Amino acid sequence: MCNNPKVAILMGSDSDLEIMKDAAKVLEEFGIGYEITIASAHRTTERLLEFAKGADKRGIEVIIAGAGGAAHAPGMAAAVTPLPVIGVPILAKSTAGLDSLLSIVQMPSGIPVATVAINGAANAGILAAEILGVKYPEIKEKILAYKQSLKEKVEKKAQALEQMGWAKYLAQKAAK
Repeated sequence: MCNNPKVAILMGSDSDLEIMKDAAKVLEEFGIGYEITIASAHRTTERLLEFAKGADKRGIEVIIAGAGGAAHAPGMAAAVTPLPVIGVPILAKSTAGLDSLLSIVQMPSGIPVATVAINGAANAGILAAEILGVKYPEIKEKILAYKQSLKEKVEKKAQALEQMGWAKYLAQKAAK
């Protein structure tokens, strides 16, 4: 838990934490407070519903919900809150994460869940920051600086590749 949380991170199982920690790391980098918990759509249904229903009263402005398998946590949270919900499909080995992805992205009309890539918790954190950036100029500035740093990294790599050629570039990259 952080002071003054604006984002809630929810996962269906502690086995999802290895992925969902990436959302927490991004929020920490942007200085955004968050709360994090486990609430299974199937095993602790009431806990999940109470958590999502009360999120806005706790000052939460965005919910990031990750789940694997049937992946009902993001949709159930979205069904009971007025807040934007970002779903993170968690990879399940038996189906390569497609079951999670489809369960989250194929929500019925009226109950939207923004969905990132399978195991894409870092992007969920960035998207949550962008949503908050609409309201908070200091977060928007951090997002702009972050995107500028991404641009600079790519430009630096492009320049190195153009100067070295592909073979030397790959050899240098492999040596790191």
